[in-house]
Amino acid sequence: MPAPTIYYIRHGETSWNAAGRLQGAQDAPLNELGRRQAARAGNILADLFVRDRRDKSTLAFVSSPLGRAQSTMNLVRAELKLPPADYGLDDRLREIGYGQWEGSTLAEMQAKDPELFAKRQLEKWTVSPPGGESYVAVQTRMQSWYDSVREDTVAVAHGGTARALMVALGIETPLSAADLTIEQGAVYVFGEDGLSKYS
Repeated sequence: MPAPTIYYIRHGETSWNAAGRLQGAQDAPLNELGRRQAARAGNILADLFVRDRRDKSTLAFVSSPLGRAQSTMNLVRAELKLPPADYGLDDRLREIGYGQWEGSTLAEMQAKDPELFAKRQLEKWTVSPPGGESYVAVQTRMQSWYDSVREDTVAVAHGGTARALMVALGIETPLSAADLTIEQGAVYVFGEDGLSKYS
């Protein structure tokens, strides 16, 4: 049986994204640009479904439980003319937890704990912030999520979970993925031929 196709969308921009603040489990709402990005992702998805002759009603839809992801999913589904709230939630798709660093900028974290900040910059995949998660832990839960997917699926989640999924599937290495920009307003398609991005 072929592996399922994953249409992966990162949530739209929030005020914290714009300010360079780490969100993790915290939840700033989408800003105006973020709402436009979510709608754009929905339009890109609609075009992909036409191109690939996919019936949108036969796909599974799942979101991270965090509000910014659910808001994005609602806007994506509105563009697809689907009922807004008719999708699943999966806690494994939540963003990487930044613990005590949540709400801080990189500069603030560096000033507060320069030694740990420097260590994490060198070993970003394995070093976790105080009270937070490592990317290795996120990779484990994203692998668990992927292994549970049985049908082609539209997933809305986060930048950190996208990087972890890319490493789990062998598309990126921990070194290449650690600082990889995950675009908002784009659709990443994980399929038989690897990964393609549409923006």
